[in-house]
Amino acid sequence: SQHPARHETSMKTSLIATLTLLSHSATAFAPQARNTFTRAMSANAVPLANGAMSFDRVCREWRCKYEGDKATSESLEAIAKLVEEYLPEVKKASKDVKVNRLVCGGCLDFKLMTTVPLDDFGPWEASGFAPEAEFLEKLKAIDGVSQVETQTITNMEI
Repeated sequence: SQHPARHETSMKTSLIATLTLLSHSATAFAPQARNTFTRAMSANAVPLANGAMSFDRVCREWRCKYEGDKATSESLEAIAKLVEEYLPEVKKASKDVKVNRLVCGGCLDFKLMTTVPLDDFGPWEASGFAPEAEFLEKLKAIDGVSQVETQTITNMEI
């Protein structure tokens, strides 16, 4: 049998080795520090959610409901023509503008989302989100279009 002092030293060494292994393997399951800024952010990015996220791009959404099947809807066709007419003007909102068109064939939603850098949002907002008023007026006049609404929302690619 082992000498008690050697046994105690052996036990301590074994315990230290076990704890070391556990502490290293436990880090694989620990939450990793998140980098909130997943891409180049402007100097005036706005933090949200206690710093868990931030934004430096803002979107103006124009939305409505259309009638009919998405493949044959006359109101959706008229909306498409209106978007084509106004798209060059919409894209003047910023040199870094991104315009997205969303269509849901199930709930009959149409959305046009125009996203600009935060730095360009203020001037665009001051212009009334040009050409929003004229576009929405024509959108409301399309037969089969209803629930015309707008929303300002952050829109970040992550």
